[in-house]
Amino acid sequence: MAPSARPIPLLICALSVVLASGCTVPSADPSPDSAQPHVEKLRADIVRTHSFDPALFTQGLEVEPEGTLLVSTGMWGESGIFRRTIEGYTLDSEALPNTVFGEGATRFEDTIWQITWKSGTAIKRDAHTLQEQSRTTYEGEGWGLCSFDDQLVMSNGTAQLRLLDPHTFAERSRLTVTLNGEPVTQLNELECVDDSVYANVFQSTDIMRIDALSGQVTGVIDASSVPNSGPAGDPNAVLNGIAHVPGSDTFCLTGKRWSEMSEVRFRPSE
Repeated sequence: MAPSARPIPLLICALSVVLASGCTVPSADPSPDSAQPHVEKLRADIVRTHSFDPALFTQGLEVEPEGTLLVSTGMWGESGIFRRTIEGYTLDSEALPNTVFGEGATRFEDTIWQITWKSGTAIKRDAHTLQEQSRTTYEGEGWGLCSFDDQLVMSNGTAQLRLLDPHTFAERSRLTVTLNGEPVTQLNELECVDDSVYANVFQSTDIMRIDALSGQVTGVIDASSVPNSGPAGDPNAVLNGIAHVPGSDTFCLTGKRWSEMSEVRFRPSE
């Protein structure tokens, strides 16, 4: 999104100098220190723990308005999308072809969008049945996906987030994510909440809270308190699933091939 235009008071200042002195034109370039927001440090406090299917190579996690879980999965020959209850019962599922590696997914109104890793393919599904409706393409890799009321946000492992039309998947613009002025890479699974994008940092236990307009990180969440319930010694069994619980202040966190999903609150750690 383009930032709103800043009014330029040069003409007003020039005219008013005849009547009064002291008219000062504000600087167009604020100092770097004033431009950087305060970065809050938070931790993930576990509220409760739910069982999860350790067979799922979780790539995307979302809690639907009805309270059901939407889980998109990856791996060659194993990729798909599932609708499950919090208690772990699968209600609906659709498999992806063996030649496709699934990544993130999100629900927008009556549509579910699911992306793929290297195929450059976005799949549009009926939100009620998970049935495929159509496909479209995009350039580069797809990693995480989330939705606001007016747009989708997609990550690709870089410091850039793509802002997309929620009806057509057409790219509108890109947003560079920075922490204290430095780009943050390896942005993976996403969750859009209010005016922020929450992003797992791949192969770490850090979650970034990102201002959806500026791209600046406003909070760093240490999720190391959430136990890794994946297979011991599996390098792929990393944190990779973050979903806000609608109407609450809690989030669900899980990972690839994890047998548990933790419901947490983000609290200040300082």
